[in-house]
Amino acid sequence: MITSVNNRYQGGAGAPGVDSGISDENISAPDTVPPLEKPSLLRLNTWERPLTPSARSVPLLNNSPWVRSLGALDFPIQTQGWRFPLPPDLNIKKPRTTIKDSPAEIPQPAPDEPNIQPTQEMLDFANAAGDNAADNPDLAAPVNLPIGSNNLLSLGAEPQEGVDVGNTVTRLKPPASMSGLKDRLLTLLQPPLEGMLGRGRLNLPFKPYPYQLQGIAFLMPRSAALIADEMGLGKTVQVILSLRLMMSSGLLKRALVVCPKPLVINWTRELRTWAPDLAFEVFSGDTETRTAMWKLSNCPVQVVNYEILTRDHDIILEPDVKFDVVVLDEAQRIKSASSKTAQAAKALKRARSWAMTGTPIENRVEDLTSIFSFVDPKLIPPDTQPRQMSEIVRDHIIRRTKDLVATHMPPRIIRDIHLELLPEQRETYDMAEKDGIVHLNSLGDTITVQHVFQLVMRLKQICNFDTRTGVSAKMEQLTADMEEVTASGHKAILFSQWVEPLQAIAAALAEHNPVQYHGKIPQADRQPILDRFKADPLLKIILMSYGTGSVGLNLQYTNYVFLFDRWWNPAIEDQAINRAHRLGQKSTVFVSRYICVNTIEERIALVLDQKRALFQEIIAQNGPPISMGLTEDDIYGLFDINKPKRAA
Repeated sequence: MITSVNNRYQGGAGAPGVDSGISDENISAPDTVPPLEKPSLLRLNTWERPLTPSARSVPLLNNSPWVRSLGALDFPIQTQGWRFPLPPDLNIKKPRTTIKDSPAEIPQPAPDEPNIQPTQEMLDFANAAGDNAADNPDLAAPVNLPIGSNNLLSLGAEPQEGVDVGNTVTRLKPPASMSGLKDRLLTLLQPPLEGMLGRGRLNLPFKPYPYQLQGIAFLMPRSAALIADEMGLGKTVQVILSLRLMMSSGLLKRALVVCPKPLVINWTRELRTWAPDLAFEVFSGDTETRTAMWKLSNCPVQVVNYEILTRDHDIILEPDVKFDVVVLDEAQRIKSASSKTAQAAKALKRARSWAMTGTPIENRVEDLTSIFSFVDPKLIPPDTQPRQMSEIVRDHIIRRTKDLVATHMPPRIIRDIHLELLPEQRETYDMAEKDGIVHLNSLGDTITVQHVFQLVMRLKQICNFDTRTGVSAKMEQLTADMEEVTASGHKAILFSQWVEPLQAIAAALAEHNPVQYHGKIPQADRQPILDRFKADPLLKIILMSYGTGSVGLNLQYTNYVFLFDRWWNPAIEDQAINRAHRLGQKSTVFVSRYICVNTIEERIALVLDQKRALFQEIIAQNGPPISMGLTEDDIYGLFDINKPKRAA
């Protein structure tokens, strides 16, 4: 694993628990770092073979420069995920030699030592050992092992612990922003992640997925990084394992995780699961207690919610409040660059800035710009055009979707259920829309988007439940759908924009034992509700508001998701659906979206569906600056009204 890249945060003489494989007496510090382009030449009498810097993949001691300590061929050699034992014809001991520069001259054997002539088997072995070196000049990962694996196995080579020879090995690659040669070498010389994470001492609950290893390899060398994987792909796990590896090497000493308040308990659980050896603490208590935590704590990982971070803005400005890395979870919380939350996050003193979000662009391209004002304030010039954004951030952002990497996951099937309003609803709806449009047109140029929005909200609520009679076409459909859920033996989640419909639904579905999870539920009661819903087979449906239940919850034991009404932004809807359709899900997830025809809901659905291409156009490619959610023009366009001149 990495030992030191940033001299400002050097560790002690050796990382605890790390077996370097190199004894202290064999370490010496060269004045210059050898170049990668000219491998040193190991000479053993008449037998010559190149020794590349990757030929021995062992962790370096903390703060040690690039040094190779060898005993002749120094078997066993570990390289590119393979462990080569001592060849049968090379069974004598050779004096150890430290290579300080490249090319290096290895002293010839003493006169009394035999002059070893290479046998064909020895030459084959040496050639095989070199076959797995990276082809590209900077030894970039990943290196594909299966090409020569049969030949290597026949020569007695064994895979390093944790490395599957049937898969691609994941190695760290220096980012383009890493200019120092020493830093690049230290990155390139690290063992494969499969080997580092495969060691028994890490005690992982289960093996990370290959794309998660690539995410770890992306994060570890970068001081500025945004991991934008789709919801449900395990961004938290990738960050925790990166922190764990870097802390065990001494590269990091103090990390701060900033997350929304509801996700604090999720972070504590994930830290206990994936990094049981890392001590952590959660910010709480009065101002005096929190001040001590900010300024005096030596706990390696601290977790704070955005509200406390904003409240403690003055404290974090103190010179002794600084971190080796700050991680922003749900980084879209700072999309408003002028907000107090964004200002507090950017005020944190840190050597590394990592951000996590499944929705880097919720509404407009400026959302991404604001996130990068934390990740790397100097990266995006003020006058950058949206079409230039993708190229500028390419080296600092990684995004994978379930469609691309989680092919083993069951599918999600989305069905739009188009419903006719019940007669009573239709009468109420038509009257409300007609009166509303008349009122809006009467406002003339004094009309604002807020006026239009009020009418939209009223009509959406009527689509849920008739405000005069309480009847609901959606409720009739949901009652029938819940019979299917109950018969299947599975569980369901239902999302709505408002709490009032959830309470009405709970009363109507009393026979299915619904539980509620929304903003009116006290914070202390929320986790017990989730635990009870998971454990009790008689509880079939949980009713959630988008604002409370769409982020950070792991509900992959449910198979049905109902969107009782549509949110204004498809990214938020995707987050809600991904509470169930995430890693660990073993069955197909069925998503039902209720849409009342010939209503405002149908018009909104059409607009939102046309905007789902934003991620592909901005995140994956260069594209125009379109909005993900409803813009002011979109809202005006929902009705046949006269727009004011200033809004035209």
